[in-house]
Amino acid sequence: MGALAEGPWENECERVTLKGSDGTAVEGIHARPTGMPRAGLVLVPDLMGVRPLFDDLCRRIASHGLAVWAVEPFARCPDRAGLDVEGRMARVRDLVDEHQLGDLERAADRLVVEDDVAEVSVMGFCMGGMYALKAAATGRFDRSVGFYGMLRVPEQWQGPGQRDALDTAADACPTLAVLGGRDPWVPPEHVEQLRAVWAGRSDCEVVVYEEAEHGFVHDPDRPAHRADDAADAWRRALAFLGGS
Repeated sequence: MGALAEGPWENECERVTLKGSDGTAVEGIHARPTGMPRAGLVLVPDLMGVRPLFDDLCRRIASHGLAVWAVEPFARCPDRAGLDVEGRMARVRDLVDEHQLGDLERAADRLVVEDDVAEVSVMGFCMGGMYALKAAATGRFDRSVGFYGMLRVPEQWQGPGQRDALDTAADACPTLAVLGGRDPWVPPEHVEQLRAVWAGRSDCEVVVYEEAEHGFVHDPDRPAHRADDAADAWRRALAFLGGS
């Protein structure tokens, strides 16, 4: 299957609502291990947002000892439930970094209060990986993992409220960028620019799976999924975050 393997921790998972940075009600998922979590993790879904795939993923991550809060990126889009991939693609240009990153920071605060964790990291996939890389430079997170996050906002997504992850990469907290060598959304020249920004930083790492396309880790049902590469990427990510 290639999904993230279950860890040893019993856990619980529920749908929750977060008061966003501008007062918007933001749908989310909260999962936590039984007992004291090792740390907290804010999870940024891909383009299609909070859905059963991420309920399961949050639960699986919690089974490795991390308290998790996933955040819906399209909370300010009232008709999001009826939008397909193309519909959401067309709305990305309306997203505003201030709102997106503010929501992630508020989710981190909730983890600190509700799960009594001292450290909170951020992780994201695809579009969410892009925001995880941006969030790495806010100063709020202890670590960041971006799975195939766009380093520059794709042309069709560009809007006045956005900037490129590469613009702030020099200020990132310790970060792991997991990328595919055949990913058209993250071309090799962008990867090399990131490597150049992080040159000399032993706490930031770029890992490229050369035969992988976009989205090869988090959804085993995708044609692009690569079970062996996904298992290795999850191993790296959990070790980086301090999970089991």
